[in-house]
Amino acid sequence: MNKVEVFLDKLDFKKRRKLIRLVNRFRTFGKTQNLNFLAVTYKTDKWGKHFYTQHYNFHFEKFRNKKFKLLEIGIGGYDNPTQGGGSLRMWERYFSKAEIFGLDIYDKTLLEEGRISIVKGSQVDKPLLENLSKKAGGFEIIIDDGSHMNEHIIDTFQILFPLLKEGGIYAIEDIQTSYWPEYGGNSGEPDELSTAMGYFKSLVHGLNHTEFKDSDRKPSPFEQQISSIHFYHNLIFIYKGTNPYVDKA
Repeated sequence: MNKVEVFLDKLDFKKRRKLIRLVNRFRTFGKTQNLNFLAVTYKTDKWGKHFYTQHYNFHFEKFRNKKFKLLEIGIGGYDNPTQGGGSLRMWERYFSKAEIFGLDIYDKTLLEEGRISIVKGSQVDKPLLENLSKKAGGFEIIIDDGSHMNEHIIDTFQILFPLLKEGGIYAIEDIQTSYWPEYGGNSGEPDELSTAMGYFKSLVHGLNHTEFKDSDRKPSPFEQQISSIHFYHNLIFIYKGTNPYVDKA
C-alpha cells in the first residue's frame, strides 16, 4: 500500500468515506458533465466493464440541473455493508439537484451520504416499492441494476413503471441475462415472453397501437404509457409518455 492508502486504512469507515468524498469532489470539479470520467472516478462498472455511461449521458443529460428523484435498484458489494454505492455517488455528482435513492437486498445504509438515501428490501416487494415511491413523491428516473433475474426484471418493471412520473425514463441494465438459463434466460428461444428481451420486444408494436386495423383490439395500459423504447448492447431505456404522442408545442 502507498502512504495515502496506509493513512486511509487507519481511519474509521465514516471518516474515511468523508475524506474520499472530499477528494473525489475536488478531482471531479469542472468535469461533472463527463459521465465516463465520473464512472471511473467513483469506481462503477457502468464504464469500462460495460459502456453504459455514453448512453446514459445521451438520455439523462436534460435532467442534469433539474430537481428530481432518481431510484437505482442494486447498490453493489453483495453482502458487505461497506462496499458498493459507486454509481449512486456518480449520479449524485452528475445530477446537481437530484435526490438519489438506492435499493438493495442487503443493508447498505452505511453508504448514505449527501443527497443519497438507501433502503433495504427486495426489488419485487410490491408494498415496499409502492411505499418508497409514495414517500419520495415519485421518481423521474428508475434504473434496474438489481438481481438481473429475468423474472425479477419483468416483475419490477410492472410494479414501478406505472408509478414513474410522466416524462420519466426507466432503464434496465445487463439484459444479456435474457440468454442465460441460470438467470431464467433462454438463448434457444430469445423471444420467449419469460425473458426480459422477449418481454420488452413484445411492447414495441404497442408504440403503434393506434395504427392497428383490428378495431376490436384495445391497447393495454403499458401501450398507452410508453412513448419510446431504446435498445442498446445489454441496456434498455423505456420512456413514459402519452401514446399516441401529442405535440403540444
